[in-house]
Amino acid sequence: MFNRNRCLRKLAAITSITLVAGCGVLSSGSSDDKGPIVVGTTSAPSTLDPAASWDGSWELFRNIYQTLLSYPNGAVTPQPDAAKSCGFTNGSDRTYRCVLRPDMKFSDGDTLDARAVKHSIDRIKKIDVPGGPAGLLGSLDRVQVLGDSEIVFHLNKPDATFPFVLATPAMSIVDPDDYPANALRKDGKVFGSGPYSLQSYEEGKKAELVRNDHYDGFAQRKNDAVTIRYFQDSAQMVDALRAKKIDVTYRGLAASDIVDLHGRDSQRGIQLIEGAGTEISYLVFNPKDPWARKPAVRKAIAQVVDRPAIAHKVYKDTVDPLYSMVPAGLIGHTTGFFDDYGNPSSSKARKILLDAGITQRVPLTLWYTTDRYGSETAPEFRELKSQLEGSGLFSVTLKSRPWKTYEAGYRKGEYPVFGRGWFPDFPDAENFIAPFVGDQNALGTPYPAPRITNNLLPESRRESDRGAVVKEFEEAQQILVDDARLLPLWQGKQYVAASEDISGGERALDPSTIMTMWELHRKTSW
Repeated sequence: MFNRNRCLRKLAAITSITLVAGCGVLSSGSSDDKGPIVVGTTSAPSTLDPAASWDGSWELFRNIYQTLLSYPNGAVTPQPDAAKSCGFTNGSDRTYRCVLRPDMKFSDGDTLDARAVKHSIDRIKKIDVPGGPAGLLGSLDRVQVLGDSEIVFHLNKPDATFPFVLATPAMSIVDPDDYPANALRKDGKVFGSGPYSLQSYEEGKKAELVRNDHYDGFAQRKNDAVTIRYFQDSAQMVDALRAKKIDVTYRGLAASDIVDLHGRDSQRGIQLIEGAGTEISYLVFNPKDPWARKPAVRKAIAQVVDRPAIAHKVYKDTVDPLYSMVPAGLIGHTTGFFDDYGNPSSSKARKILLDAGITQRVPLTLWYTTDRYGSETAPEFRELKSQLEGSGLFSVTLKSRPWKTYEAGYRKGEYPVFGRGWFPDFPDAENFIAPFVGDQNALGTPYPAPRITNNLLPESRRESDRGAVVKEFEEAQQILVDDARLLPLWQGKQYVAASEDISGGERALDPSTIMTMWELHRKTSW
């Protein structure tokens, strides 16, 4: 869409980021003299308790809680954080041992020991929030504590991806004295051991982070404080950036704003940082709905949907069409939906329906959330409605809700067809397949897929060399194409916009595209 040749550094890794404005080399400094760095986002947390979250709340968690493993800058595989060392102890990938750093503490000074780690992981499974992170622990049998600093995870089956799971913010370590074993914490307070303490929090408005003096981990903090401001839409957020009320934006930029920021705003002291991303957008079909449960209806929709039109008309080419649930850039990616359906065709879709005995216009209700995935979501669904109705085969009604009530609705199975986005828990093809299949999954709509859950995923988890499981992932994706229960639409890129005096944005996104706030700092010289 726009010229990206000027000041670009092209990097192959999916975690790479390219600075497209502000190409100078600058020195770093503290933010103390101008107050906290203020970061804007449209992705507000749904909870402050890690045991309840398998969503964008992780953005905050990564900065205020700590996990045994995480991703130091430049790493694409998990490395020790709260742990001093971790590793499998036998050849079957069924026993995983971690040893903590010595003298670890929470932000309130309480001791962080092996007991706290066991408590944190156990409560996730005990509380078992519907659609929550317990779904990540399917291979965990029990957690064993050996002394104050050693934790042993006994798995019920080989799982080479278990270190990736431990590195997700869902596995944040919490204080047993403050977080009940059988219930979520309800007082709105947070005591973690991450790089920052949560000084204050106003739901849906802001989170004020300050340096945690008890922190011991790999993060080298380049600022002393960060305030995160939560916006309802991109326009308000970008206006705040232009008015210098915030310093950085990192989630929820609208396509039109990205184009503007790349163009005229680059001459007004705002830099745009672009990186390859693994965010995906997709439709979910509810098998309990009388129409969405019919394979012919789902396949006809797959035959009609025009992904390039969505990417160009709605997102102004700031996203790429996606033909598989596994995004490009990850080992195992395919283009199954394009291979099977080719270009959009109303005539082919009509034949699919007629062959199934469906001769009437199919009534469908498509649901989307108003405040989670950016301001293009509503136009995207209007475009989907236009495409489907334009085929002459469907009558579409659009409905929407704010995220909190929207999430509760799809977990209860209220929506026939609904839109979801997915930011990876960890950078592996498994994480774009496993969370969506099984009787209990992240979508609240059972999807047994026995060949995937009973064979392909277990087989892939036995292999520590993730490049050696391409065939398993390719077969799993073909099953998803054949079932058409999930319909991938597009793959996003990552954009960070920042004022010209901010540095570190090009290093701040980890492999899960979560912003590590400690990398941000003000420039002290040009």
